Amino acid sequence: MGAQVAKQRIVEAEEKRLREKEEEEGIDFPGSNYRHHNHKEWMATLPLESIKVRDVLWPGTHDSATDKIGVPFISRPFARCQKLSIYQQLCRGARVLDIRVQQERKVCHGPLTTYKVDVVVADIRKFLDEMPFEFIILQLRTGGEWEDPPGFDAWLIANLGEYLVAQDEGVLEMNLLQLLPKRVICIWKPKEISYYPQPGSLLWSSWYLQDDWIDTDLPLTKFDSNLVTLGKQAANEKRGFFYRVENTTTPQVSSPVCCVFPVTNRIRGYARFFISQAFKKGIADRLQIFVEDFLQEDFVDACIGVTLARYYHQLLLHEPELLQEVLSQHQELVAATSRRRCK
Repeated sequence: MGAQVAKQRIVEAEEKRLREKEEEEGIDFPGSNYRHHNHKEWMATLPLESIKVRDVLWPGTHDSATDKIGVPFISRPFARCQKLSIYQQLCRGARVLDIRVQQERKVCHGPLTTYKVDVVVADIRKFLDEMPFEFIILQLRTGGEWEDPPGFDAWLIANLGEYLVAQDEGVLEMNLLQLLPKRVICIWKPKEISYYPQPGSLLWSSWYLQDDWIDTDLPLTKFDSNLVTLGKQAANEKRGFFYRVENTTTPQVSSPVCCVFPVTNRIRGYARFFISQAFKKGIADRLQIFVEDFLQEDFVDACIGVTLARYYHQLLLHEPELLQEVLSQHQELVAATSRRRCK
């Protein structure tokens, strides 16, 4: 009991310091005031012919398909990282999905399982059929102590092949328009190395999506670690892979609080502060994939704002006040276009 009390005091001290740092330094960054009118089609409103795949700040979710995992009120609070279905997350603006699977093709998180990955694929297909100019980075990996699902690579290609962008490092240099009609970069990480996707495959190997995840429930520790490891990366334009930052904290068995939501909520509200710190430290050009638990539209807006600010990079460098005016005009144009479509 004494150890748990001491741990809680450490958590509270880190929460307090993180809150104070945000108050002292603020959360402004280029594009921070941008708000999109319709998160379901935000990529369609980008200048697709100009923005490169590597220049998007892709918003995503961690343990994406855990909305129905475990037993309600019993095991679910210890494993659920999202309350929304995959389709709902995509409609809310997520464009990177993190899916763990096991040998029966069920989604898993640790020892718990939920619906089959077929549900995930059906939701993705439904969304893509509705939204012809949206793009998704889909990562699937065999979870924890589970075994690889037999023939999973062939199954994925059979069910998503018409949308899949073939594995090619040069894709990162392409603009989004060049990818069409293909719209899914699918990364598959099996346990068995011999099953890894090969060059030219419709599936991408796990090398193409890297991160520096640390297992901690301490918010300031995770925040600072994310900044340090991001700073060690090469800029997006010089990297041949996607780099992910997870704005999450993880329950620990040694802690008195073990449910996902209250633990991850310690850092969840600091996504904008993290982006602002990346700009202040001169490492925002490394930000590429940013994910969180329990997806919020404000999180998505922050990523869209950065993406558009990068497009208007000359204004970002030399006329930041004019940049905000241009982004405001883009926001009004998107809203007007959406209203016309609804009539």
